[in-house]
Amino acid sequence: MDNQHFIARRDLMKRAATIATAVPALVAATSALGNESGQHTQAGGQASSSATAPLPTTLAEVPINADSRITIARRDQLALLGLNRPQAGNRIDPAMFQALAKALYDYDNDPSLRVAILFGHGDGFSQGIDVEAYRAAANTGGPLAGLTHVVNPLNYGVQRKKPVVAAVHGDTWNMAHELFLSADIRVAAANTDFGQDENTHGRFPGGGSTIRFVREAGWSNAMRYMLTGDHWTASDALRMGLIQEIADTPQATLERAVAIANKVAACAPLGVQATLSSAHLAIDNSEAQAFAKLGAQYSALYRTRDFVEGLNAQAQGRLPVFQGD
Repeated sequence: MDNQHFIARRDLMKRAATIATAVPALVAATSALGNESGQHTQAGGQASSSATAPLPTTLAEVPINADSRITIARRDQLALLGLNRPQAGNRIDPAMFQALAKALYDYDNDPSLRVAILFGHGDGFSQGIDVEAYRAAANTGGPLAGLTHVVNPLNYGVQRKKPVVAAVHGDTWNMAHELFLSADIRVAAANTDFGQDENTHGRFPGGGSTIRFVREAGWSNAMRYMLTGDHWTASDALRMGLIQEIADTPQATLERAVAIANKVAACAPLGVQATLSSAHLAIDNSEAQAFAKLGAQYSALYRTRDFVEGLNAQAQGRLPVFQGD
């Protein structure tokens, strides 16, 4: 391609991205993400009617339904998925995990959608796994066992075909950090508090950090935080290569994620999907065995006395005393 044609194509792409960002037409929230029924899915999979709401460009504008574990909104070719248990620190229980898995499947299989954005309502992205809720479901084979038309939010097993952009702020701990690591592009607010501190509670990072954190930040960086339980900042995450950008506020973080997502959406969708597929081929085959063992390793820890001690210590507000059994 000669320079004149390259400049013309570049200018055309810039205009397209600008138009996509500025389009004021807003579409109703919907669980199917492509239909116009005005329905959304609640935690138990029941559909209920919801009023047409403006499509969000900031956290404050995302429509919230108190009965739904996640909120789902659409903006042209973008799907915005919001973790919605702010009263519980957006802790991820099996019902939220299932609702997110269903929403990701709908997004991945809707040809009119090209990019999803994952964020959290309230003061933080998420404080991670709801331990008690998962403990009650520990012997069920996992929250997605027996379900169809779902995509694992941690993005292993059957891979997503389309990209996800993560926009995080505030508390982003443990399973929440692993959801964040499973995204393809990541933006964080300056106030983000990252943590992968399961070892301090008698557990371990069972959602992929032992694989992705190590791969992306390097062995010593990942072990520095996973083995000590120390938390780290957005600046630390940028230094380690875990995020691409830092925004000043949570709203600015979501706005930046939308802008990046619109640029991706303006590209050829088949080319984007082929890029993801090719990149996964380079890394996933060597990691498949490690991912396959995570469930059994995590379940085994639920049956230890150290796990119970970790729970008791948290509940009592004291430091745990672990015995190694």
